[in-house]
Amino acid sequence: MNVVVRVFASLVLLMMSLPVVAQTNASKEEWIQLFNGKDLRDWDIKIAGLPLNDNYKNTFRVENGVLRIAYDQYKTFDGKYGHMYYKTPFSYYIVRFTYRFVGNQTPGGDSWNVRNSGVMVHSQSASSLSLGQTFPVSLELQLLGGLDKGERHTANLCTPGTQVHMGGKLRAEHCIDSDSKTYNGDQWVTSSAIVLGDSIVHHLIGRDTVLTYEKTQVGGGFVSRDHDWNAGHFSQEAAAYWVSRANTPLSEGYIALQAESHPIDFKSVEVLNLKGCTDPKALNYKSYFLKSDNTQCRYK
Repeated sequence: MNVVVRVFASLVLLMMSLPVVAQTNASKEEWIQLFNGKDLRDWDIKIAGLPLNDNYKNTFRVENGVLRIAYDQYKTFDGKYGHMYYKTPFSYYIVRFTYRFVGNQTPGGDSWNVRNSGVMVHSQSASSLSLGQTFPVSLELQLLGGLDKGERHTANLCTPGTQVHMGGKLRAEHCIDSDSKTYNGDQWVTSSAIVLGDSIVHHLIGRDTVLTYEKTQVGGGFVSRDHDWNAGHFSQEAAAYWVSRANTPLSEGYIALQAESHPIDFKSVEVLNLKGCTDPKALNYKSYFLKSDNTQCRYK
């Protein structure tokens, strides 16, 4: 066999093997590590009253491989509600994270914010917030730590500027409790949200589903009649924009970690994208994708 024939035969064998490789790896989950364990690269910070990416008093930081939201440099909280937003929006995905509350609440924080924080999904971007805005329009997976007395569920839902349905009916409450256990002390807890466009969202603790809701939308005002867009420090232009979008689907957005006056640590934050190439002949086909976007397909 001469050299040309051997090269041609090798190429044919390689081409025949490519679909097999793609299919063999099709079920392997490719989780994206949003927190790299070293720094805050790929995140944007927005704290109420401050410009984009002003990390006031080092509120968001990485120490010993842990992403920390800390207030040891504050004298008082002074309404500095903040969020840190990952750079890329998602629509169909699972976000999973491990967190713990630590220490005591910062002086000046509201009483309802003791061991209270959250992870926002389908959020507006950091750059689109008004200067003084307290919370982004989003769906909040609310995190609550136990207070060593009574029940206090975590992985609840709060809805700044949004609304959801449960059992086919609109739920007007700003916050809806999950049926999770109570987690007292500074223990690590793993939670996740399975977010499928504007169709359905599941909140989980470990592998247990603790809350499910459907038909995610912009709407319902900001928080309540008493805490409207003005109270949330939206500019007039921003408030008008969100009012104009009332009752429209909320099908994608950003992931953000909340700073709400009580220190909280994150050991990991990761995402499994569920939207992508669904052509089995493509190199990057994944069998677990639930939403097709074949513009992403890659071939030989």
